[in-house]
Amino acid sequence: MYAIVDIAGQQFKVHKDQKIFVNRLKEKEGTKISLQKVLLFDNGSNIKIGTPILDGAIVEAKILNHLKGDKIIVFKKKRRKGYRVKNGHRQFLTEIQISDIIPSGTKNLQKTKTSKPKKKIDPNKANKEKSKLDFSSMNIKELKNLAKEKGIDGISKMKKADLILALS
Repeated sequence: MYAIVDIAGQQFKVHKDQKIFVNRLKEKEGTKISLQKVLLFDNGSNIKIGTPILDGAIVEAKILNHLKGDKIIVFKKKRRKGYRVKNGHRQFLTEIQISDIIPSGTKNLQKTKTSKPKKKIDPNKANKEKSKLDFSSMNIKELKNLAKEKGIDGISKMKKADLILALS
């Protein structure tokens, strides 16, 4: 059983009880963290692939320690120019141990959607209004005012052609 998890912008293939080094995390040593960006889960018989993440899937891990990685030397040179620059750095890392992989989490993360109540429009009345108005002869300001009255969102970014389409 394994999972592919997004940790601090990088993807890792993790197994239970595996120790991995990731970019430095903010949490203190010894704390338990739950990684909710699970991209793929495989338990041997079936594979679940997220779009882009699996809802409810959680990977639990424990932070073992914070450390610095090996020194990396960066050497730049341009031949026959006398240009040589030597730099180096040590990456800050965090060692974590995967304690558990939960395919469908016990916590249901529900996204609440707020929707505006839609106005009921009489189709006969709407057809009469369309026949009365000639949108192509109106300027942008008049079209935007009409769109505001009808409750159309995002009109500030629309062009004249888009406004006409939205109103018709």
